[in-house]
Amino acid sequence: MKGGVNMDEKVREQILAVRDSGETNMLDTRMVQVIANRMGFFELVCFIQDHKSDYVNFIFHGDGRD
Repeated sequence: MKGGVNMDEKVREQILAVRDSGETNMLDTRMVQVIANRMGFFELVCFIQDHKSDYVNFIFHGDGRD
């Protein structure tokens, strides 16, 4: 990611897994945290709590990887 904190690969994979579930709008951070918690993605729950702007930036812009 450019700027902000460096996103761990595990968190990136967890974001993509929640996105692929299709359960919520990824900008609904509270619901993403609920789903992530249910899926056992505690790193993602904490990442959103501690680095919400970096999470939102990732959702809008990605990190340049395909």
